Amino acid sequence: MQQPAAQIPVAEHPTTRAQPRLRYLPISFFAMVLGLAGTTIAFQRAEKLLGLPLAISGYLLVGATTAFLVVAALYIAKLIRHPDAVRHEFAHPIKINFFPTISISMLLLSIAFLQINADVSRLLWMAGTIVQTLFTIVIISNWMQHTTFQVNHSNPSWFIPVVGNVIIPITGVEHAPIDVSWFFFSIGLIFWIALFTIFLNRIIFHAPLAERLLPTLFIMIAPPAVGFVAYVKLMEHAVDGFALDAFAKILYYFALFVLILLIAQYRQFITIKFYLSWWAYSFPVAAITIATILISSKTGGAFHQWLGYGLLVFLSILIVVLLVRTAGAIIQRQICVEEE
Repeated sequence: MQQPAAQIPVAEHPTTRAQPRLRYLPISFFAMVLGLAGTTIAFQRAEKLLGLPLAISGYLLVGATTAFLVVAALYIAKLIRHPDAVRHEFAHPIKINFFPTISISMLLLSIAFLQINADVSRLLWMAGTIVQTLFTIVIISNWMQHTTFQVNHSNPSWFIPVVGNVIIPITGVEHAPIDVSWFFFSIGLIFWIALFTIFLNRIIFHAPLAERLLPTLFIMIAPPAVGFVAYVKLMEHAVDGFALDAFAKILYYFALFVLILLIAQYRQFITIKFYLSWWAYSFPVAAITIATILISSKTGGAFHQWLGYGLLVFLSILIVVLLVRTAGAIIQRQICVEEE
């Protein structure tokens, strides 16, 4: 009697084994691109403004661009093969806020390419600005029409959809009329103040953040730090020989205070297990590093110069740790898996 042909169990088939990893690829993976692109810009500024002898920003730009292309390709594949999973993420009250990391990635790469290829920078800026505008309108509309949001859904990732507009003027002043940049700067700045007030109420009077969301506290550094850089760029185009004014200093020193405040609470950060949300540490640290290097070039003070060097070293170590931990988590199948 003929034996039945051996069949490969569905769970063991190579195609079906690969599909779940793609299905559970999180949109927050783009936060890695933000960290790498921010680090690239920080080294570019250090090489130009601080005279850093290590000319490695070109290699970092290749790495950041490659990371963006790979993550974008994978997420497009997810959109094509598992559109329901993408819709589920977009309907999630927290995950939806990470979709603008796509447009912010393009805007940061636009900054990084500005002195290398102005045409590439312009294309990235235009694409990033259009996508960021769409995400801003759609997500704010979602906030206004919601029926399911609760206080515990509030966390610093809510800054991303609207405060990301503050990044647009940094290269926008080179690629569009100045009022376009002021338009987006105003949106980001006002919403930052409003959302920061809401989040303070949540963190003081309600339950603390869940462990996996604790790294997002560092996002609070980014709006004033990036706002400082954008404001200086805007004023340099408006006033010849612009020197730092009071508002610029308020933005920078508030960002520095938030960094100090979070460092003082280091115990709660070093005890949490690795999550992909650890990448929330990276771009805010890169942002305050860039802001410190910029203020150093404006003031010429030794304090800011040495602080800039110190933050650059810290940022470099942080990125290496994040890359190693992320690679290990992927190999051990701890991420891109169904959440419990």
